[in-house]
Amino acid sequence: MRQPVVVLGAGINGAALARELLLNSVPVVLVDTSDIAYGTTAYSSRLIHGGLRYLEYGDVALVREALAERRRLLDLAPQFVQPLEIQIPLSQRGGGWCASAARFLGMPGGGDVQRGMWLIRGGLWMYDLLARDRQLPTHRIRPVGAAGTVPVDSQQFRWMGSYWDAQMAYPECFTVALLEDARQVADHSGIEFTLYTYHRAVRDDRRLMIYPVQPGDPPSEPVRVVEPQAVINATGAWVDHALRGLDITAPRTIGGTKGTHFVTNHPDLHAALDGRGLYAQASDGRPVFVLPLQSSVLVGTTDIPYDGEPGAAVASEEELEYLLGLVNHLLPHVPISRDDIDLHYAGVRPLPYSGDKKPGAISRRHWLERHLGGTMPVYSIIGGKLTTCRSLAEDATGQLLKDLGRQPTTNSRQRVVPGGESYPADLDTLGQLQTTLAERYALPVASVVATWSLLGTRTERVLQDSQAGQSVLLPGCDVPRSVAKWVIQNQWAHRLEDLIERRLMLLYDPRLTKVCLEDLATMLVEAGHLSTSEIPAAVAATIQRLETHFGKHVQ
Repeated sequence: MRQPVVVLGAGINGAALARELLLNSVPVVLVDTSDIAYGTTAYSSRLIHGGLRYLEYGDVALVREALAERRRLLDLAPQFVQPLEIQIPLSQRGGGWCASAARFLGMPGGGDVQRGMWLIRGGLWMYDLLARDRQLPTHRIRPVGAAGTVPVDSQQFRWMGSYWDAQMAYPECFTVALLEDARQVADHSGIEFTLYTYHRAVRDDRRLMIYPVQPGDPPSEPVRVVEPQAVINATGAWVDHALRGLDITAPRTIGGTKGTHFVTNHPDLHAALDGRGLYAQASDGRPVFVLPLQSSVLVGTTDIPYDGEPGAAVASEEELEYLLGLVNHLLPHVPISRDDIDLHYAGVRPLPYSGDKKPGAISRRHWLERHLGGTMPVYSIIGGKLTTCRSLAEDATGQLLKDLGRQPTTNSRQRVVPGGESYPADLDTLGQLQTTLAERYALPVASVVATWSLLGTRTERVLQDSQAGQSVLLPGCDVPRSVAKWVIQNQWAHRLEDLIERRLMLLYDPRLTKVCLEDLATMLVEAGHLSTSEIPAAVAATIQRLETHFGKHVQ
């Protein structure tokens, strides 16, 4: 059997890359020191977009690529990606031309100036032109207060620009689905795909020793020794750290910036958006989004240079007040306060290191960088973003195979993500199907909807296989216990935080209780991932993490 390629990092880029390699008959061993989608993947603005503001920096090629990938994701992963109208409040007719031209030409002088209606109109026209997407509406400019516009403050704003992008509510689940597809490809082709979460890879000449991550002294014996064809470092914000762990000497590659978001369940704010998002410019020039997220509202983001441990990044009170102030500036008739924040999160964008360059001006392009001089081929993925994960994987696979003396034989451009097969044609048909499944399996419609958001069209098979009608729901939540058990058995969930944050998405459920955590911990015991005596400590550790890392209070 051919030796595998070892991919480090099970975030969105590592998962997409593993899938693309396996489609090209390359065996893969995927290693992550934490869980699937543990890092930046879980802490984005959850938008699938072409990058409207990248036009201002002249990166037309990136915008065109991202818009093409946006359409693919809408078609191939409709269970995770839905169209979203985004509106831009505008206060003046002119303004911003000189600063925008300076940014476009890469010249100094592109200060943080309010952009006027004519400049935004021109940018939206170009965005539509590059998209050439006949399935989404084109842009519009309307007076504030017109039918269909978010009711922003009419004393400050005169027009509302609107355009369409898309939203991925749960990129964590999308990442897991890509890995499920990778496993399916490997099983069908008879080639290796092994995933080691909570493991680390240690280099020993031409070999990699794979050890479990555990407190205290490392184990004396590895669980696996691999002599790989190549190693691809797809660890995102941890790229430089991972290179040091591989004894690779290289210049600094990542200059991360921290982005903070918060989630509120304020009903009046959610009603004001009415399914639409807002994209506004803060006083410092930073773009800020106010977006519907299921029954909640997501607000973000900041863009602060960050040199600390990426996993330790948390939202500061200053950042939260900054975001609250912007929301209240836009919608003063729907005031929100610190007490209205249900949870917050902060992630580190793995931007290419660029010295003193402003964070907003740093390219979001991606590339595969080879590190020379070692005893094995080692590469790092630099840059990238959620929207272009698939094209990044295709590009990186093509370059790696060329270096290995091969050519790609296929790609994922038309491959449906599990759960997107035979998808209902419209929202009415989807609603009817979910109601039918609720009746068939004696479940509340809300439980079918919750399961669908995690699994898409696989919902019926999972409900049928797990005999959901004979089970009860998780305490205080909409997810059936039988679905939670299926997830533990099939989606590499080993710890309580895996389930809460990245599989069942209960982090975003305001009703989450300690009783629910204890119930899930019992299921992990049944699956052999916990012992009964470890339940109290596991529940207490999860409650503490939710409090300190997300500001979320568990009842």
